[in-house]
Amino acid sequence: MNQILIECKGISNDIFSLPAFTLLKGETIGIYIGNNDSYSTQQFLTAIFTGKAQYKNTLVYKDFTFVDYVWEPNWRRIFFPITVGEYLKKHSNLKNSYAQKIYEIDWINKKTKIKRLPGNPRKLLSLYSVLSKKENIITDFAGQDSQGMIMAAEIIKRETIKGSSAILFDVFKTFEDTCDQYIKIDWKDNRKDYKPVYHFPEEESL
Repeated sequence: MNQILIECKGISNDIFSLPAFTLLKGETIGIYIGNNDSYSTQQFLTAIFTGKAQYKNTLVYKDFTFVDYVWEPNWRRIFFPITVGEYLKKHSNLKNSYAQKIYEIDWINKKTKIKRLPGNPRKLLSLYSVLSKKENIITDFAGQDSQGMIMAAEIIKRETIKGSSAILFDVFKTFEDTCDQYIKIDWKDNRKDYKPVYHFPEEESL
């Protein structure tokens, strides 16, 4: 029997409810969150599944890492733009092959500025950095078009075949038929009264 990584008996609050699920080693689970002010809920769930927040009846047995969007502080972007090489040096395991994967895109090199990266390669940069160090991941597909989403999902799928596991936040039901499990958030009637609180990484993180 495969190892249990996350055991969730359901999550519910005034805004939404999420069905129970068990995530095993080597599996991918998709969570359909929709595309309407759902980012705070995604962060709430991410905090639980990465072990940063405790929730009753939800047990996380292995570390999970969120693949965040690569944000650049305004002052750095204007005065001292961060380069791809600088980002990888700080956020990846340079001895792992994933630390070099972004350079397979022929126009990207170590001196390419992060601010020049559009959505697809910017998310790939973050994904490759995390995969160079971590086995189990949580990700969304913010800033990516359909082609970029499918490419990222294929990379993740190859890793799950090797024994990694992943949680995918899906806003368009893109991965409904390709994940090992697929569940949907049930939004409650009083959601209209909910005011989302958005979070962005601290500037010093870059």
